[in-house]
Amino acid sequence: MAAAEGVSRKLFGYALSSNSVRIAALLNEKGLDYDLVAVDLDNKTPEFLAISPFGQIPAFQDGDDTLFESRAISRHIATKYRTSGPDLLPTPSAKLEVWLEVESQHFYPAVADLVYELRVRPRLPGGGGAPEPGKVGELARKVAAVLDIYDAHLADNKYLAGDQFTLADVNHMAQLFVMSLTPRAAELVAAREHVKAWWDEISARPAWKKTVAALPLPPA
Repeated sequence: MAAAEGVSRKLFGYALSSNSVRIAALLNEKGLDYDLVAVDLDNKTPEFLAISPFGQIPAFQDGDDTLFESRAISRHIATKYRTSGPDLLPTPSAKLEVWLEVESQHFYPAVADLVYELRVRPRLPGGGGAPEPGKVGELARKVAAVLDIYDAHLADNKYLAGDQFTLADVNHMAQLFVMSLTPRAAELVAAREHVKAWWDEISARPAWKKTVAALPLPPA
């Protein structure tokens, strides 16, 4: 991994942030060492704000390069370290580009809203209350509609961009993992044969297992 030698890499975020996990998973796929710098979002340091001016996580320091926005970071890593680990940017790349956009414009927004309602809002300070069945049902239908399209596509493709595991697959993994921890959301994956087979395949990768092993998950 000559391209990775002598470079200091810092991932600013926190371990259970899905967008931080997105970058950790990619770094592990590439076999790249990095330091995780925990960020207190209620008390952001000047060092962090100098890298991430909007105060959002993750941010990434890669030698002399500083970046924010997780998808921009993931593209940077996949490009700069293309020869380290698997090449995640196939040529031609039309399918890859399409499914990178689908993730950011359709998959992530739908899944994030459902997970927020099921897992985050009830745990808010002061008590967010139990998930609202009507709202959960509406959000689940949106996710189901997205996953139906994925299922049809994956019926003819082992991975999102075809026969090769790519950055498009990596960019989905953190949210799919959160879904797997959320029974109502996990059902939506399990009910779709090709989506489930895809998730089973990519979640069995050694780099992903390493990523999950480092997460401070609460007991089941």
